[in-house]
Amino acid sequence: MSTSPVSGGPAVPVAKPVPPTIDTNHATPRQGARWRSYITPALVMLLALAVLITITHNWNAWEGGKVEQVTDDAYVRGDLTPLSTKVAGIVRVVGVADYQQVHKGDLLVELQDDDYQAQVDQAKAAVEAARAGIVENLRQRELQDTRIARALAGIDQAKAQIAAAEAGKDAVQAELIRARSERKRQEGLYQTHSTTEQNLEAAVATEGNFSAQFASRDADLTQAQTMLRSSELAAEAERRSKVVLESQATRLQADLRAKQASLVAVEVNLAYTKIYAPGDGTVGERQVRPGQLVSPGTQVISFVALTKWVEANYRETQLTNVKIGDAAELHIDEYPGQLIRGKVVEIAPASGSQFALLPPDNATGNFTKVVQRIPVKIALDDPAVAATLRPGLSVVATVRTRR
Repeated sequence: MSTSPVSGGPAVPVAKPVPPTIDTNHATPRQGARWRSYITPALVMLLALAVLITITHNWNAWEGGKVEQVTDDAYVRGDLTPLSTKVAGIVRVVGVADYQQVHKGDLLVELQDDDYQAQVDQAKAAVEAARAGIVENLRQRELQDTRIARALAGIDQAKAQIAAAEAGKDAVQAELIRARSERKRQEGLYQTHSTTEQNLEAAVATEGNFSAQFASRDADLTQAQTMLRSSELAAEAERRSKVVLESQATRLQADLRAKQASLVAVEVNLAYTKIYAPGDGTVGERQVRPGQLVSPGTQVISFVALTKWVEANYRETQLTNVKIGDAAELHIDEYPGQLIRGKVVEIAPASGSQFALLPPDNATGNFTKVVQRIPVKIALDDPAVAATLRPGLSVVATVRTRR
């Protein structure tokens, strides 16, 4: 208690005010609402923090563990083949219109082939000439065989003549020895006057006759030996001629094969003047017109095969459980509301960036992680539906990792 002075009198004591006490167990409604206004945001912040931490640490596992993996980075794909010329020429016929359906073997483009046909005819004539040369060589070898046989027969004949000459010479030589002995005996008898001059002359004449026969037989033997040598030389010459003809035959065979190869080459070039559809499908826009001069490599038209598939580029975190054979559901933007079924047939061995012309290299500089995408090939269950699709159409692909 304090005192306060009063003018004109003594000080009067004044009581201080006592502050009211608050009972927290019995707070007012306004105070409870204030406390709840702090608690609710705190709980929301704690819950958001828990969710953020959980997602940060387990997001990939959650995403990869989903039964249905969905991506809109998917497109219809097909074999698109640009058809080009292999030889130069002037376009004679363009047998199709733009975007026309064709069947395998249909004529698409034809070039003028007069010069190529002339080359084929020339090559055929060269092949026939080479074959005629081979036949002529064969006839010459057969004739040479006849000449060799004749030379061998001459050798046999000369050997026979030699044998006969030697036998005749031996026989005459025996007679000559006997005639010389008789002459000597007659000469001895004539000196003793034991024989007549006539007998001596007869013995001398007989000796001279056999001497002449012996000389003749010796000449026959020499002639036969000379004939044998001549026949042997002739046979050797004919054999060598045959060897030459056989070597010519080898060369002619090689020449024939070379000309046959040339014929095949010009026939192939002739075939290249016509471009056919490689299969059933659809052609694109025509790039050439009749009368146009084209060179090798000129693209004339594009061909799109009937077989189509879907290439879905999934994030790497989505492929945890995706495997070949999994069922797929496809929604194509061109056909809204229509469900097309398929299945996974192939998974690319590397991410799409690895197949780029310049693959990224993160070994230097700052690094920012980018989720990679892996191409997944999905085949359509119904080929008839696949034939109606066009490459490049956008698709939403869903793969079921568990049935």
